[in-house]
Amino acid sequence: MDIVQVVVLGLIATILVLLIKEQKPIFAVLLALISAIFIFFLVVDKIVDVIRILERLAVQADLNLVFLETILKIIGIAYIAEFGAQLTRDAGQGAIASKIELAGKVLILVMAVPIIQIIIETVIDLLPA
Repeated sequence: MDIVQVVVLGLIATILVLLIKEQKPIFAVLLALISAIFIFFLVVDKIVDVIRILERLAVQADLNLVFLETILKIIGIAYIAEFGAQLTRDAGQGAIASKIELAGKVLILVMAVPIIQIIIETVIDLLPA
């Protein structure tokens, strides 16, 4: 996977969407959606590589893997919510895109609560009684 391939695919999809948009708007939206999903799958391998490296570093540093797992889930939620919101916005549905972003933020907050709790408990334990 090369960035040039991603850019070329994006440019070809954009040109096709612009050409089709006037005649068949629904096909233009579907083409944009399919091309975006295809680009996403082109970069999934790179994401998996980064996750493996981070897991290996966490094991070497003797870190609690629960923290790393939670942080990676939070990052995943952020990327997926942004991806979905952009696709929805491209389809002309800004209100739905905003709701996707809100849902992503709420889910990130829910995922972060255990980490915040541990940090607060650690700070309380460090304070003199």
